[in-house]
Amino acid sequence: MSTREMHCDVCEGVQPFEAPSCVDGHGTDCPELICTGCGAAVLIATFAFRAPRLATRRRPPAIHLRAA
Repeated sequence: MSTREMHCDVCEGVQPFEAPSCVDGHGTDCPELICTGCGAAVLIATFAFRAPRLATRRRPPAIHLRAA
């Protein structure tokens, strides 16, 4: 089991959190953590997404006004 310290909302302070035995095969990188003080469970979710591609924008041609 891996342990890390995080803020627990139930305990209202910093507590050690442990990753339980993971049945999903994550090992020590399991996103499920349990507070060793009160037993509150926390799920750490990370999302990876591709940033939207910005469209190439072209400026309209400059209009030159000539004095008459």
